[in-house]
Amino acid sequence: MAPPHTAARRIEFPLERAEARVDPEVFRRATFDHLLYTCVRDHAEASPMDLYRAMAHAVRDRLVQRWLATQRTYHQRDAKCVYYLSSEFLTGRSLGLALVNMGLWGTAQELASRWGFDLGEVLDAEGDPGLGNGGLGRLAACFMDSLATLELPAVGYGIRYEYGIFEQRIEHGQQVEHRDHWLQYGNPWELPRHDRSQLVRLYGTTRVVRDERGRMVVEWIDSRQVLGLPYDSFIVGHGTDTVNTLRLWSARATRDFDLHLFNEGDYRRAVEEKVEVENISKVLYPNDHTEEGKELRLKQQYFFVACSIADIMATFKSHSTDFRLLPERAAIQLNDTHPAIAVAELMRVLIDEEHLDWEPAWEITQRCIGYTNHTLLPEALERWPAPMFERVLPRHLMIIYEINHRFMRQVSTRWPGDMGRMARMSIIEEGYPKQIRMAHLATVGAHSINGVARLHTELVKKELLHDFHELFPERFNNKTNGVTPRRWLLYANPNLARLIAERVGEHFMEHDLAPVGNIRNFVDDPATLDALWNVKRDNKRALASELRRLTGIAVDPDSVFIVQVKRIHEYKRQLLACLELVAHYLQLKEHPNANAQPRTYVFSGKAAAGYAVAKLHIRLIHDIAEVINADPTMRDKLRVVFVPNYGVTLAQAIIPAADISLQISQAGKEASGTSNMKLALNGALTVGTLDGANVELREAIGPEHFYLFGHTVDEVRTLYKGGYDPGQFIRQSPALQRALALLQTDFFSLGEVERYASLVHHLRSNDHYMSCADFASYMTALSSAVELHADARSWSKKALMSIAGASQFSSDATIRAYANEIWGLRTVKADLSLVSQPG
Repeated sequence: MAPPHTAARRIEFPLERAEARVDPEVFRRATFDHLLYTCVRDHAEASPMDLYRAMAHAVRDRLVQRWLATQRTYHQRDAKCVYYLSSEFLTGRSLGLALVNMGLWGTAQELASRWGFDLGEVLDAEGDPGLGNGGLGRLAACFMDSLATLELPAVGYGIRYEYGIFEQRIEHGQQVEHRDHWLQYGNPWELPRHDRSQLVRLYGTTRVVRDERGRMVVEWIDSRQVLGLPYDSFIVGHGTDTVNTLRLWSARATRDFDLHLFNEGDYRRAVEEKVEVENISKVLYPNDHTEEGKELRLKQQYFFVACSIADIMATFKSHSTDFRLLPERAAIQLNDTHPAIAVAELMRVLIDEEHLDWEPAWEITQRCIGYTNHTLLPEALERWPAPMFERVLPRHLMIIYEINHRFMRQVSTRWPGDMGRMARMSIIEEGYPKQIRMAHLATVGAHSINGVARLHTELVKKELLHDFHELFPERFNNKTNGVTPRRWLLYANPNLARLIAERVGEHFMEHDLAPVGNIRNFVDDPATLDALWNVKRDNKRALASELRRLTGIAVDPDSVFIVQVKRIHEYKRQLLACLELVAHYLQLKEHPNANAQPRTYVFSGKAAAGYAVAKLHIRLIHDIAEVINADPTMRDKLRVVFVPNYGVTLAQAIIPAADISLQISQAGKEASGTSNMKLALNGALTVGTLDGANVELREAIGPEHFYLFGHTVDEVRTLYKGGYDPGQFIRQSPALQRALALLQTDFFSLGEVERYASLVHHLRSNDHYMSCADFASYMTALSSAVELHADARSWSKKALMSIAGASQFSSDATIRAYANEIWGLRTVKADLSLVSQPG
């Protein structure tokens, strides 16, 4: 499938600060030089790919000076830095946003035009790095953007996956995973840093010996070594000189090739070590349904954590060897449980390599580390089988056992004889085999544990980690997620950004979206409301053209665009959206002359490769779309599109065009969500439950502008305790009865009656995520929102209030809170004079 297009129309971005610009003539000359000397192309024969690579190298060259100046400033001032550890960084394409941040967009447009291209063609030549699978990776990227823009010292650490999250294709209605070789044509944005390589150990065994001071110490012996090679990318601050670092680790064998085995004809064994080691950074989230897959995931997580801790220690030791000062120089933030092994690794380094005693090492570790929880689903909290853990990381298991032993003593002192509480709180889950609870390790080893929305944090404290909150309540805090306005407003929707800038001032984007809230002062201004309607209409026309190109499905830009774009998961309830869609289709068939607003449903998202139920939901969406789109009576009334291979670039096309944002997860399941924020910020009306950040979004927008439905967390809990019976709700809703009855036939699966039998049976008998219980109120709320679209002015008023309210959810505000309340970071302005300028 062809990749999504970058908007090809000529765009002038607001908010390009003159002082942040690069001399246009210097940029033109540099681009031409790179085209000739790097790409080895004359401009007469250059392709869009050649021009992209030339521009990317020219931009990178300009950034190198600012990056060096930033790093030298941090070093000279011995500035405290946050080290953000995340298994995902879903950054999106780099060139377009870099051009905007550096004030070079107009120059690049002119340059592309001079050589016979539209800038959109050039930007489309860049791959879309799939180094994440949704909100976790996108949040990490937003945070890195905000850290640089706020001029806060930061390094992001992760894995340089050779293959990112899979490329999703729909074949015969089903998701099929293909490799995502995002590095196929190289990556001009990264710099290999061989001088910062780190050695990582795996496997082996341990032994206890006496050191030269007569102390009993543990040695990790007979281990295998892996080389971690870092690749640095630049994170550019908007309107600042700060350029921070994203450092991704690639696994390399310490011995690539066994010449002796090769000469003996054993060619496979000659490269066996190289293949096995490099698998560590081969693929994002390998399928862990097998023991080999689980072990590979564990090695992935430890690999990047060990490399990162070693790198942090090397940076610190360039200034001091007094490790009591480490918490004053380094804040280590764990983005969910994937890097939780950092607790044990930092302890190992301090005790085994730096020879600290346990107590000071533990105090330093706790003061350095903060932990962000991102899930309320117990099954998503990682556990590792103790035998596997012992085989791969024998020294770390010893350390974890000791941490747990001391922690259990603390728990038993607080609650003597409470064996049930001790079992619940233990890092080691008893059973066969024993399991290592990584969320518990992170919670015990961190000085700060935060949730990512107010409701989520309360549920973490009351339910998920209730015992821990009782033991040390001062550690728990909330940091509601946010999104970067640079990508999700200025770059994705420049015409809306200009509309806002004309009314609230051109500096609204600089470090604070709060001024966007002032757009509500124009809620009764006809000119503003009409302009907002026209911006949305233009975005819908652009998306309609893109959907036709990507899927072959023609949609009416004047229909109501109802959008659900996110990872496919049962708790996110794409199935509920399908039930309503089928019910609406049946209503239209039953009342063909009804004056209903035309609708276009747009779905996009990936299901995990091993998640069979979620993949079945994708097939259902596709089958429903195939039937409805082929029905001639629906031509001007209803269209359904599933857009394959959802990613950042596709989101930038869909989100600005959405009329209605579906945020319909079951209350109490979503930690926060960020698509709700992006869609509202771009003027979509929200139909949603009181789940995750929806609660705060509704307050910010105003309850009267938010289409609320569904059971609350407390009501869900009451239904479960009383023995939830979905049949009760099915009997109360004729529309739901008809939809389920139709799904039970082969109407959407011609010749295969049983295709969706399991889904229907589950809904009738179990319905774990309560789609049946929330169906009626969801259908009512969505219908109310759709009906309003017939009144353009009334619709635009609510859209404007959505934009104003969503302005509270900037990642800049979130990062300020982290910096002030958890990390203790201060702004450090890059001193450009520290780097000599080229002559």
